[in-house]
Amino acid sequence: MFNACFKFSTEGTPISCERYGNGHINETYLVVTDKGVWYILQKINNRVFKDVPGLMHNISSVSAYLYEMLPDPRRVLTIVPPLEGGSYLKDEDGYWRMYIFVTDSLCLERAESKRDFYSSALAFGNFQNLLSGFDANSLNETIVDFHNTPVRFNNLKKAIKEDKLDRAKTCQREMDFALSQEKNCSFLMDLLNKGDLKLRVTHNDTKLNNVMLDAKTRDPLCVIDLDTVMPGIAANDFGDSIRFGASTAAEDEEDLSRVSMSLELFEAYAKGFLKECRTALNDIEVATLPMGAHLMTLECGMRFLTDYLEGDSYFRIHRPDHNLIRTRTQFKLVEDMENKMGEMKSIIEGIA
Repeated sequence: MFNACFKFSTEGTPISCERYGNGHINETYLVVTDKGVWYILQKINNRVFKDVPGLMHNISSVSAYLYEMLPDPRRVLTIVPPLEGGSYLKDEDGYWRMYIFVTDSLCLERAESKRDFYSSALAFGNFQNLLSGFDANSLNETIVDFHNTPVRFNNLKKAIKEDKLDRAKTCQREMDFALSQEKNCSFLMDLLNKGDLKLRVTHNDTKLNNVMLDAKTRDPLCVIDLDTVMPGIAANDFGDSIRFGASTAAEDEEDLSRVSMSLELFEAYAKGFLKECRTALNDIEVATLPMGAHLMTLECGMRFLTDYLEGDSYFRIHRPDHNLIRTRTQFKLVEDMENKMGEMKSIIEGIA
């Protein structure tokens, strides 16, 4: 990787290149030059992202569009071109890209306060608003059917039927719960196909740790990790944030009595998100935000369960039943959201 960092148009000569961050998909490095300038170098995982040119087309197109409105490398993920031109480098070791480091910033794995979560909502809401005029159809699907919940449901049914590792007997309750949700899975996709929802540029991985905050003020700076930016549904971006950030427990909490969705955090996020993008969304899009939270949590649980049944080939695990534990946590959240759906809808209506 140290050889790769010399092949980009950096200010000064790289003098160090060290592993950085906690990413699970790509390899990330912090590069520092002899002029004291910092950069992020990433080796792109082309097993997950099989169409790297398509992926980088999305990122460079969206970033350039945002930079026209926010010409500040602290506010927009800014690509550093390779010396040979383009947006990425391909060498004997694989595919590489480089970004300008977002200075004086911090990235949180979990919100340390309600305000942190609100700040992430401002960031993702602003991202949605700024890109509301961008043609989503000009982007590639970097992972096909990534947030197509009916497809995820069918993938799970296939994994249950095949039961390659004889694991179905260990998760009957989880399988039964997932299968009972079939009627809900196509809710958003049906509205999209009818034209009631707009196909938008969406981030599709709207966890708090994909927002850079100002290190001093905790105000939002920049949305990062644009690998899954592609055509999608606004409610899914909202919903994935709620799934991850409004839960009262970790994603792999074993004590399910600790798992619930905080209505206080739900409201804080909804206020920030809609403050930034309410005028860009139609009334049906706004009304479906609570169902987006339900479906993104259900979908994530189904993905964990599918991976568990198929042999844990996608999500990194730290114990044999790790994906099953994650499944249970997500499904407990789904149940709690169902119980609170009326309150969630009232909160959205009140804000909108």
